[in-house]
Amino acid sequence: MPHEIATQTAKAVMPLPPTSAAAVDAVRELERASQQMPQVELVTEHAFWAGLYARTIMIPAGVCITGAQIKIPTMLIISGDVLVYGDGGPTHLQGYCVTLGQAGRKQAFYAIADSWLTMVFATDAKDVETAEREFTDEYESLGSHREGK
Repeated sequence: MPHEIATQTAKAVMPLPPTSAAAVDAVRELERASQQMPQVELVTEHAFWAGLYARTIMIPAGVCITGAQIKIPTMLIISGDVLVYGDGGPTHLQGYCVTLGQAGRKQAFYAIADSWLTMVFATDAKDVETAEREFTDEYESLGSHREGK
């Protein structure tokens, strides 16, 4: 039975809880299935400043992506119109939203309109590879890893 889509006009800070093992498995299944589909290359912008690392991508309208499993707390700033798939089915986020992401989450995102996602976390890392290894064990599958940073 399909899940009802919860819609939130993204204008406030909201929590982004860890993802259950079942939801992680569902996102991994989506990753496997999507390997047979045409791929869209996304560019990752990186910034280090004042002990913070930020990485930003723009997801074009009509594109679905899956994220790496995040092993540390981060902030995820979303600007646009996206469906976020995690536990409990999809959540529709529109506008600008700052999420407080807990460790242990893995989601899929579908962009209804061009949408920007920026993940930020405190770190002592001074380079992209070190920062990527800090936030995920799936760093080799990251688009920025394939881009050569």
